[in-house]
Amino acid sequence: MKKLLVAVILLIPSLIVNAQGIGELAPEKKPTVFPDNVLGLDIMFSDGGFGFGGFYRRQLSNTVTGFVDISMSEAKDEREFTYTYQDYYGYIDTYTLGKVNRIFLVPLNFGLQYRLFKDVIFENLRPYINAGVGPTFVVTTPYEREFFNAFGYANTKVTLGGYFGFGANFGLDKSSLVGINLRYYVVHFFDHGVESLMGKSRKDIGGVYLTINLGIMY
Repeated sequence: MKKLLVAVILLIPSLIVNAQGIGELAPEKKPTVFPDNVLGLDIMFSDGGFGFGGFYRRQLSNTVTGFVDISMSEAKDEREFTYTYQDYYGYIDTYTLGKVNRIFLVPLNFGLQYRLFKDVIFENLRPYINAGVGPTFVVTTPYEREFFNAFGYANTKVTLGGYFGFGANFGLDKSSLVGINLRYYVVHFFDHGVESLMGKSRKDIGGVYLTINLGIMY
């Protein structure tokens, strides 16, 4: 997963640079006007695993877009050690030594997205930077219980979180949106935090997320 994130970090700037050169040589043409509103789905990948979410975006000007998004993903401790074993009946399973709770992040963020190189590159590549902030709901479930059954014993805390990132939207379709966004999430607790491994509380949770954006424009 780390190799994939590094590859994306290196790929997006190269796409922007190449497209920028093409745009400078191309003759001027009437700019493409996209709908102001986008409603969509986020598919997220990180070292902690898979996540998903939804978003709404509203274009405020030619370069600035406001948005709200919410997502859910698991946050794993870098100190976790997981091993695989085979039980008496031959089933393969995994176990994490010393793990007390599973931790799930449910951030609700409000933010702005700023489009880069608008008058330089083609409309089919629309790079941007973005940042959001808002409340983050942190859900912990007991690791000793089965994954879905454990949600019946869940505890929830609310704290402050946010992220910043960069990405791009692709294509000229005015009815659907396809994009990719690399984000760094920061979630901070102002108390003792949450316990993932036995005797080890976490006051800061976050990390890098590769997010695929799929939406409907209207």
